[in-house]
Amino acid sequence: MAGEIESIHTTHAATPGGHYAQAVAHQGILYLSGQLPVRADGRHNIGEPFEVQVAVALDNLMAILDAAGRGPHDLLKVTVYIAGIEHWPAFDRIYARYLGEHRPARAVVPVPALHHGYLVEIEALARSGLKS
Repeated sequence: MAGEIESIHTTHAATPGGHYAQAVAHQGILYLSGQLPVRADGRHNIGEPFEVQVAVALDNLMAILDAAGRGPHDLLKVTVYIAGIEHWPAFDRIYARYLGEHRPARAVVPVPALHHGYLVEIEALARSGLKS
């Protein structure tokens, strides 16, 4: 068999609003679902400035990595969806603060709109370190 799929969940990140896991680990890869700027307690932040939305989404991503026993240095690929490419420089600045010197592969995709009217969503792949 190709190995088990292990579901990752933490109360320190927003609970999924649909039929999906916060992350799953399989064969050494951790697949992190798209993170919107929804706080861990479920509070929405639609009216918050872009910079706050980015910080909340990245906090969720970091909490899920932590729940899997991983950190930002384990990120392999990050995909960022931004409603309004004019936000790219602000995103890049905040992202660099969270990741420090680590530079995973990344794509920033401008989109016309995101769920609930948010301005950013972030998904990622990381090393899992879990035996799956």
